[in-house]
Amino acid sequence: MEIVEGIGIGVAVVVVALLVLFVRRALFTRSGGIIRLSVRVTTVLDGRGWSPGFGRFVGDELRWYRMFSFALRPKRVLSRKGLAVERRRLPEGQERFSMPSDWVILRCTSHHAPVEIAMARSTVTGFLSWLEAAPPGAVSPRLASQDWPAA
Repeated sequence: MEIVEGIGIGVAVVVVALLVLFVRRALFTRSGGIIRLSVRVTTVLDGRGWSPGFGRFVGDELRWYRMFSFALRPKRVLSRKGLAVERRRLPEGQERFSMPSDWVILRCTSHHAPVEIAMARSTVTGFLSWLEAAPPGAVSPRLASQDWPAA
């Protein structure tokens, strides 16, 4: 009888854990501004270290949440003010097995450290638009350094 109770408790714990994961995901995705996004969390081995998740645009921040996590806080926050795309490339070697074939990898520089993110090719344009956008009345740091002719 104790074995059956143990199995029942184990099944209940697994069901509750799965329910929490799906409820968490539903809460984040219902508000819009969500993209599928993988972040390279380690560079120890070439082509490895990618973690799937989703990004949420909130003002001047891109908040990245791991796909399989119970955390309600983002694992990583990228600020638009200090972020610039250094280069883009297609997945190579082992990376082709860890992400869809139509994804693009962007190597970005930020205030903290370089970061590699991967997203669908169709999402890159929207991401770059968000990155270059500035609120009304503000001057983009990328445009402020250029000399523009007087009107």
